[in-house]
Parts: sequence; structure tokens; C-alpha cells
Amino acid sequence: MNRALIFAGGKGERMKINGSTPKQFLEIKGKPIIIHTLEKFENNNNINDIVVVCIESWIPVLEEMIKSFKLRKISKILPGGATGFDSRMIGLQYLYDTKSSDDDIVLLHDGVRPFINNKLIDDNIRVATLHGNAITTAKATETIMYSKGELQIIDREFCTLARAPQTFKLNRIYDLYLRSIKDDKTEIIDSASLAFYYGDKLNLVDGLAENIKVTTAIDFYAATGIIDSENFQD
Repeated sequence: MNRALIFAGGKGERMKINGSTPKQFLEIKGKPIIIHTLEKFENNNNINDIVVVCIESWIPVLEEMIKSFKLRKISKILPGGATGFDSRMIGLQYLYDTKSSDDDIVLLHDGVRPFINNKLIDDNIRVATLHGNAITTAKATETIMYSKGELQIIDREFCTLARAPQTFKLNRIYDLYLRSIKDDKTEIIDSASLAFYYGDKLNLVDGLAENIKVTTAIDFYAATGIIDSENFQD
């Protein structure tokens, strides 16, 4: 089974648009960002199930949105934790407890990253099924500076940005999260970094330049333009 785990737990404190509305619930072209994202997984034939981790107080709002937009693959909405790590662990624990087999695949994705397409989802599933994981990337397009100690400029031709989805065999990523708790390594920023820390080879999947995470007001206005663009196609 291929299951998407979508995170909609951020409060959006850097967004500063529409007061206290979390960024994932802001509307672009009459549709909340989280719904734009969920529809991509809903409409992919290889996704069997979607689980969402959400700000607890906003779960009723999300439930109504899911009904309104007639999304049928969302099987569970879970309340998020105090940190991103906690939310990921909550989601992974639920998936592990309800897994269909030891071959289950999980795609971890940001609710505020709506610019994916069927090919990217399919490539993630294919690569993770064959090799155990798949990490979506995008080529670095600006100068990369490394400032710890003496300043260095790194050739961007050899640099890539980790994005999402980040896709794993469920049993493996769940075990790594349990291990990181035992080792007190819960500050590790994302699942790809966690797998790398514990020695897993990361298998990279070429992503889309427009696969941005809508975090700031600038991102929001850029996202509006992307949705308007003729290039925003599956």
C-alpha cells in the first residue's frame, strides 16, 4: 500500500497574511493551500490512502473542507505535536499501527507544498519501492556559501536542495524515528537528514523548480503566480 502522510500543523507565524489563519488554510484562487496539496494525492492512481497531521483546533475546519471538496482518500486526521519531529512521529506511529503489510510505502509531504504532479509522486513510489527511499530534490540556482569557520563558496553545479515528498518503506523510517528518540536526536530537521545520519543511502528524484514550500508572504504571492501559469500542469 502507498500512503501519503501530509503535515498541516504549522501556525504560519512568518506569513503575516490574513491575521491568525494558518498558512495552510489561506486561499489561492478560491481554494485553501492544503486542499490544492491534498487534491494532488487524491487524484493520483498509485496513492491508496492519505493521513493528515493538523493543528488540533483546526481539525473541524479541515474536515468541512474535505467534505466540501469531495476528497475521499483521507482516512484519518491526527492532531499535531509540539514540534515538527513530534508531528512526524505521531503520523508514522499511526501508519505503523495500521499498516497493511511490511511492504507499505509512505510519502511524507508538506501541506503547504502544493506544486507536485503525478510524475513526481509516481517516481517517488517507484524509486522507494526498488531502493528503500526516494528524496525529491531541485537543482541549486543561486550561489551557495558555507559560513561555519572560514567562508567558502561551493560550486552550485554540485549542490541540490532537498524538498518533498520524502518517501520511504514504512518499517524502515519508523524504526529510524524510534532510534532517534532513544539516541536523543530529535532535533534532526527532516526524514531525509535522519536517514542520512543513520547511514542510509539516499536515492534522489529530480523534482520541479516550482515545488516551493509556501512559508512567507513572498512565497504566497509566488504561489498565486504559479497557479496562474500555463506551466502548472500535471
